[in-house]
Amino acid sequence: MTVIWDWNGTLLDDVQVCLGVMNGILARRGLPPLSLERYREIFAFPVKDYYGLAGLDVSGDRFFALAEEFMTGYRAASKRCALMPGAAEVLAALDGMGLSQVLASASRQDDLERQLAEQGLTGRFQAVLGMGDDLGGGKAGLAAGYIRKNGIAPDSVYFVGDTAHDWETAESVGARCVLIAAGHQSRARLTAAEAAVLDDIRQLPAFLAAKIQQ
Repeated sequence: MTVIWDWNGTLLDDVQVCLGVMNGILARRGLPPLSLERYREIFAFPVKDYYGLAGLDVSGDRFFALAEEFMTGYRAASKRCALMPGAAEVLAALDGMGLSQVLASASRQDDLERQLAEQGLTGRFQAVLGMGDDLGGGKAGLAAGYIRKNGIAPDSVYFVGDTAHDWETAESVGARCVLIAAGHQSRARLTAAEAAVLDDIRQLPAFLAAKIQQ
């Protein structure tokens, strides 16, 4: 079995940082801030859609400037982020179960590798798959390419993430999915997807162990 992990909001606890950076952008434009609840209801991929729902003008080239503004703030603020509670122990437990672990993210590759280094996780995964830009598109192509290149049977893959996009990515390649309701989207939104939903990442080893035994 191969586990393909999402990073932001799944392994890295950065929801409050992302919310704070966005609220700074909104404040500079005289727009009302987002509550955590509202943020988790509108956050989406591609992030251009989320920016629009937050009240920002994303027409023309404005989105590109907003994406740059967000990432400038996020890169500085994310240095204070930690891993999700229990994440390190879960990674070790899945290693102990003999599972292959890969990281796939809509974050830019160099940002992803920097954050992994900050968290002491450099070299921790069989592969680290990031994007080539800051536009927060989708990662389905990254995952599909990795699975195809390595001759992995899609039905032996579990995507683990915190958004409906992770489920959509899994669906696009014929893999299975587990969503953790502690990140960037609300539990109500996650349960609308045809995926297993757990409340805490620490429940994952038992969940996967049960699937292996079936």
